[in-house]
Amino acid sequence: MNIFEKSRLNQSIALLVIVLLSFIVQVDVVEAQKPLQDAGRIENAHLSVVWNASKGVFHLARRGGPIFAALRFDGQPGKIRNSAWQHPRLGQGQLIESELSDGGTGRIILVTDLPFIFVQKQLTNQTSEDRLVHHEQPFVLMLDLPEPADELKALGTAGLTAPDKNPGSYAFLAIAAPESRRGVVSGWLSHDRGSGIIFSDIKGDSVEILPQIDYGRLRIKPGVKTDSEIFAIGLFDDARLGLEAYADAIARFYQIRLRPMMMGYCTWYSSPYGGASDEVHIAELSRTASEKLKPFGFDFVQIDDKWQLGQRRNGPAKNFYTHNPDGPYPGGMKKAAGQIRSAGLVPGIWFMPFAGDRDDPFFKQHLDWFVKREDGTPYWARWGGTSLDMTNPDTREYVRSFVHRIAHDWGYSYFKMDGLWTGTATKLTYVNNGYVQDDIGEAVFHDPDKTNIEAYRDGLKLVREAAGQDVFFLGCCVSQNMRSFGGSFGLVDAMRIGPDNGTSWKSLCRGPWHGTNRYFLHGRVWYNDPDPIYVRTKLPLEHARLICSWVTLSGQLNVFSEWLSDLPEDRVSLLRRTMPNHGLCPRPVDLFESELARIWLLTDTRGPVRRDVIGLFNWKENEPAEVDYSLSRIGLPKAKRFVGYDYWADDFVPAFADRIMCTLPAGSCRVLALRPESEYPQLVSTSRHITQGIIDVLEEVWDVENLTLRGRSRVVAADPYELRIIVPDDGESYSVTEAGVSPVDRDAGVQVTWKQTGPNVRVNIHSQNSRTIDWSVRFRKAE
Repeated sequence: MNIFEKSRLNQSIALLVIVLLSFIVQVDVVEAQKPLQDAGRIENAHLSVVWNASKGVFHLARRGGPIFAALRFDGQPGKIRNSAWQHPRLGQGQLIESELSDGGTGRIILVTDLPFIFVQKQLTNQTSEDRLVHHEQPFVLMLDLPEPADELKALGTAGLTAPDKNPGSYAFLAIAAPESRRGVVSGWLSHDRGSGIIFSDIKGDSVEILPQIDYGRLRIKPGVKTDSEIFAIGLFDDARLGLEAYADAIARFYQIRLRPMMMGYCTWYSSPYGGASDEVHIAELSRTASEKLKPFGFDFVQIDDKWQLGQRRNGPAKNFYTHNPDGPYPGGMKKAAGQIRSAGLVPGIWFMPFAGDRDDPFFKQHLDWFVKREDGTPYWARWGGTSLDMTNPDTREYVRSFVHRIAHDWGYSYFKMDGLWTGTATKLTYVNNGYVQDDIGEAVFHDPDKTNIEAYRDGLKLVREAAGQDVFFLGCCVSQNMRSFGGSFGLVDAMRIGPDNGTSWKSLCRGPWHGTNRYFLHGRVWYNDPDPIYVRTKLPLEHARLICSWVTLSGQLNVFSEWLSDLPEDRVSLLRRTMPNHGLCPRPVDLFESELARIWLLTDTRGPVRRDVIGLFNWKENEPAEVDYSLSRIGLPKAKRFVGYDYWADDFVPAFADRIMCTLPAGSCRVLALRPESEYPQLVSTSRHITQGIIDVLEEVWDVENLTLRGRSRVVAADPYELRIIVPDDGESYSVTEAGVSPVDRDAGVQVTWKQTGPNVRVNIHSQNSRTIDWSVRFRKAE
């Protein structure tokens, strides 16, 4: 072979090598494009997760978008593998598992239709002895958002703070830019055995999120693996929608089906006849409430503390098995329930399901019922007394017996259950919103394999079994110790989301503060209870209107504590305008801008006519407040101009565009019903309710051929009812010629009068019976 032949052979070999290398590269490219591969990549319609081996982190991103966070497990990941995933409640999805250096397993999950990345760690015990886990910090998240870290806000149970000023939030945490509302929403989805906490900080130019689970005593047997709680994280253009999606995910995980919301009376704050009231005055209150308020949507009367047997020692007396024969109800609690029911109302009662008193003669012979300390003495906490051990079969039988007695023998179907945190066997930390270190884990349960949260949840499940499915559960209250916050998910119908309130300005604002920061849970996970509203005469009228308006527009649990017999008619009327609940889920507009949101939007799109009601609130007791806010940012539909009605001013709002601008006097509010300006007459408000038509107007139709506005409304007997109608073009386009009701309504004695002043029309309807009325207003066009 000559040199030329050798050269041609070498060229052929080289060409073959190039072809082979090209093929190998193409195969690698094709493999890299696969959505699921050993390198670790999963995605759904919303999000994607990619393993970055060089940095040892998982990158979290919107599908097709930039990375918004990096996640690092606490143990260096080893082998990475993908697989399909299935959950009985969450549904189908994809899973990345990574073996961790501590023997555990890191899991990242995408459910097909949910906008969250779920993270879970599988804990393990590689020793030959039981492993006790007090708390676990399974991973850390470093956020990568376009805004500088010091311009972001953190919203958690501690309220609105800078990310590096957040003391730790129970269950959830949102990091968002106030101006755009864009941000990351994170939260513990489950609280089955541990209490989920989220810390945040600023590291360099990034916000760090550090989730933590407090178990107290999670016992893991040798060679056993166990799953941690599930954490959720997602990126949202509006973090309010992310918080609502988080609450929806909790409801899906725990299969929450809330019982109908109730509205009623609590005896505790009443003046006079507060505390538990008594059997004479509870009957009088029930009769008066039935007469004056039941037609408007009032449901229950609830008896509070001081009815039960025992001495007040370290908080309330704690023998709830029977009443105190020398107390306010000598005839017994069954008789009291009967008095309430005879008025057509639901009987409610207060008690502490998981609290006892080691020094009470009733309990001294049953000290084995209590959770113990390490030295064998009963676990004791301030105000809560001695915690009942809900892992002990004998204790469980005792709780079952008195709960069954209250519900089935005495006949109470509304439970206000106080001191719930005692079921977790932790100390009182009242009032706490941000994270407070407590003594979780120091208590010793009868069943050592149960954690504090697990024992608590088992206790609530037992109370439900004993009470029955028809009893409405109100938990009270998470600020006593926030362990019962996430621990109650899926087990109560309503939750007191803050401490006791009162009529002082600072105390009055407690409910709105807590109810705003936790608004997204309402109607999804439970009904928020901000504690009673007040309308008593010692409260300035503006303050009474403000608290009534906030509770009504936010839609949260509506309870009052006023002695009705002595309440002036104008203050009783205030209560009537708050009832019933609208059943919608409104939003605070400036959630990430103000420590206590000043603007709320309630929108009803359930019918053919959209209705929007805006609440403007000044939470300063002694200073006026300026409001200047874009209508589009508030959430109203696009329109050249809006018209409406100011409820408390009892006046029409002249047409305006673009922005709401006004000055609110100290401690006051405005409630505006707004609609886009129309070419024909339209109903903008009614007098029945603060929501101005949302709960009472069933139908509204403009009959263009007959120039008639028709509608149907629910009215209450002898309650003056007014329709507020606006015609276009300053009232020069349409004039009222006639207003009336259907022949059936007319024959029933319903009367109608009307008056037009320029573009503003008021139609007054009077009915002596509660009924649904068909009304109509006929117009003529101006020539």
